[in-house]
Amino acid sequence: MAALEAFDAAFASCPLIAILRGIRPDEAVAVGLALVEAGLTLIEVPLNSPEPFESIARLASELRGKAVIGAGTVLTVEQVRAVKNAGGQIIISPNMNVEVIRASIAEGMVSLPGVATPTEAFAALAAGSNGLKLFPAEASSPGILKALRAVLPIETKILPVGGISPEKMSPWREAGAAGFGLGSALYSPKSTPEQVKARALAFYSAYSA
Repeated sequence: MAALEAFDAAFASCPLIAILRGIRPDEAVAVGLALVEAGLTLIEVPLNSPEPFESIARLASELRGKAVIGAGTVLTVEQVRAVKNAGGQIIISPNMNVEVIRASIAEGMVSLPGVATPTEAFAALAAGSNGLKLFPAEASSPGILKALRAVLPIETKILPVGGISPEKMSPWREAGAAGFGLGSALYSPKSTPEQVKARALAFYSAYSA
């Protein structure tokens, strides 16, 4: 299945991306399985984690057909290719880098760059991105998202990322968020698979409500 097709299917089922910043390869699969059991099938390993490409490779292999794996904090074209070689299918960045977007699309991967302004959002879409990461959400607001939604193409997927908790999702959804990236409120280093599953279920329940 092509990366975009797999991403769209997972996104339609549950548009919550689990961000596993700081995860180690030896714990990645157990945490990944816990997320899948809770209904979260989009998983991101930030590249500033320990041995991120090994974690991506293990997740992509063990969760094939169950989850779509990607990388976060992707800053260079070289990293895009390394993620693909490891089996990742999604490229997520904290910034809007046209070359990274174009390289992601050229490699047949899903591109979700970080944006904070209308200028960055339109530039990312013009470069071919498949959606937008509104980052950092703590420095934005549902009001800003609503204003962006008013001018961006109606089909644009916008995902607030940063400081998202189950209790904070409703105002963002009302403003037009298509989904969310879930960080430290879902996973932090030393979290057990059981803890991650419980938090994932809380997010899933809050989103479904």
